[in-house]
Amino acid sequence: MKIAIVILNWNGQKLLAKFLPEIIRYSNPAYYDIYVADNASTDDSITYVKNNFSSVKIIQNTKNDGYAKGYNDALKHVNADILALVNSDIEVTKNWLKPIIEEFKNNKNTAIIQPKILDYKNKNIFEYAGAGGGFIDQFGFPFCRGRIFDTLEKDTQQYNDTTSIFWASGACFFIRKVIFDKLDGFDETYFAHQEEIDLCWRAKNQGYDIKYVGNSTVYHVGGATLQNTNPKKTYLNFRNSLFTLTKNLPSQTFIPVLFIRLVFDGIAGVRFLFQKKPLFTWAVFKAHMSFYRYFYRNLKKRSNDKTHNYYYTKSIVWQYYIKKRSRFNEL
Repeated sequence: MKIAIVILNWNGQKLLAKFLPEIIRYSNPAYYDIYVADNASTDDSITYVKNNFSSVKIIQNTKNDGYAKGYNDALKHVNADILALVNSDIEVTKNWLKPIIEEFKNNKNTAIIQPKILDYKNKNIFEYAGAGGGFIDQFGFPFCRGRIFDTLEKDTQQYNDTTSIFWASGACFFIRKVIFDKLDGFDETYFAHQEEIDLCWRAKNQGYDIKYVGNSTVYHVGGATLQNTNPKKTYLNFRNSLFTLTKNLPSQTFIPVLFIRLVFDGIAGVRFLFQKKPLFTWAVFKAHMSFYRYFYRNLKKRSNDKTHNYYYTKSIVWQYYIKKRSRFNEL
């Protein structure tokens, strides 16, 4: 089983200097191919890698088209059975690969895997982007074992299992290349954020399994490209979530779920105004305008195969804000 570790980079020379040595140390290049896929960086990333890590292969994209197209373009040049898509701000650990490879070998229907993702800045706490495996509610709001909205759980080994999840984090995302190619990779209109949820949902619709492997641990810095305080991140999250619902919701619930989600978004936009964050309200408005613009294009991407039991709970908003349930095991 041939494994390729592919690190998408954009102006991340400092991150590569910090985290690439550990990836090489714990992912022996004699057994695994390691790539830096560069999204037209303007810093010294490529020169630095060439001068310091001769075993690392370099793929140079001609421009920065974000996470989705950046990986789609780069992975055309990668020949492997398993693709490990790793953010440049991920710190790996000694045995991070072995349990994941074993899961792929033992379960042929497992298409996608993520490890346990903890916070690099506070290593006893789950990290926002993925934590202990991802799920969504009926209206497409994502949450994780170990992270619901902005509440992060402490890691007490409560999620050290191997279990089925709905989506795997793009921060450290393993996928069989044959399935990545079959699904035509990430949706490039997303640019960044939630394209992994869409890809996982499409894989689920094809009958494949998504797994979380808790015996593999990585640490994620988070927000290295777009901070949570950046309205562009809000725009992409709101817009791309609507794209995903349009493409993947079962036909029977398509219209009512999408309508209610739009109402929820409107309430969020008003809430941002009361919080004196008008740029975030504007980001939600722009997200909706883009949703309408791409609506028919996304409709054409729908397939006949739909996963009807896609959600873990009907409304995570209700559970969290009304029921005051902030831990996954309370849902």
